Parts: sequence; C-alpha cells; structure tokens
Amino acid sequence: MTPGFDDFLDDRLDGLLRYATALTGDPYLAQDIVQEVLLRAQQNWHRIESPPTYVRRMVTNEYLSWRRRRSVRSTVPSAPEVLDALGTPVADPSARYDERDAMRGRLAALPRKQRAAVVLRYYEDYSDAEIATELGCRESTVRSQIARALRALRDADPADADASADNSGAVR
Repeated sequence: MTPGFDDFLDDRLDGLLRYATALTGDPYLAQDIVQEVLLRAQQNWHRIESPPTYVRRMVTNEYLSWRRRRSVRSTVPSAPEVLDALGTPVADPSARYDERDAMRGRLAALPRKQRAAVVLRYYEDYSDAEIATELGCRESTVRSQIARALRALRDADPADADASADNSGAVR
C-alpha cells in the first residue's frame, strides 16, 4: 500500500532537498525544483506505485529539463571581500566546510548530465544500471559521463594541480 502524501513528506522531504541541492549546487533552486515536483506528484498521488523512486526521478528530470535550463539564470556569487564588506556571511565559519564548498563549486562547473551521474553514483550510491534508468541512457554512457566528470573534477582540484606540479620533474 502506498503511504499517504503527508507521510511521504514527513519521511522523505529532507532527503529530496539534499539530493536536489547536490544536483543544482543552489539550495534555493533545489527548493523550487522539489516544490514544483511535489505539487505535480500530489495531484497524481493515487496513481504512483513507488513514490520514493518516482519522485526522485521527477526531481532528476526537472533538473535536466531544457525548459528549466532556459528559464533559470545562473548567477556567479560576488567575491568574498565584496560580500564581507556588505556584512553578508560568505561561507561557514568552520574550516571543515571549505572542502565541501570547493567541491560544490567544481560540481557546478560540470555539464548537467555529468553532474547528475556523479551525484547519483557518489551521493545516492546508485549502480550504473540504476543511473542509466534514471537518466534515460545506456550504461556505457553512464560510465563515460562519470569518467569525464571525474577527470574534470581532478583537473579542477587545486590540491591535485599542486601535487602534479611537484611531481612534474620526477621520473615515472
């Protein structure tokens, strides 16, 4: 028996918001996506057989949709110095969040399908087959998307760039 919509929200809303935030890199856009998806899901709730899977797929599709891509403008945050001068906090005060913020920035630079594949693999722990089903492509495409994304993430990682520069004179 399918749980009621309110029960589903109580159990899954936080996870859906975290998932959408990992996909978009923007908590406000993630809230918009989840809200829009939940409104559509609620209207057809009586027909949904597996709500967690179905709603997560709806979130993924909404994120990947061309309509949303054209209608949402990507904004680049101001430099931290500018925001500090305005009195707006820029990042979490704890240094342990710096790497998370840096990774979110690197993820945001990836193309949408690559970002979705990486988030589904490493955040949701999906298999290649599950990711292929979610994204509507073949497993080989999933593997190539993830490989390209990981290469781009490694190339964008300043720690890896420093390490490769240190080892550039080393004999391999």
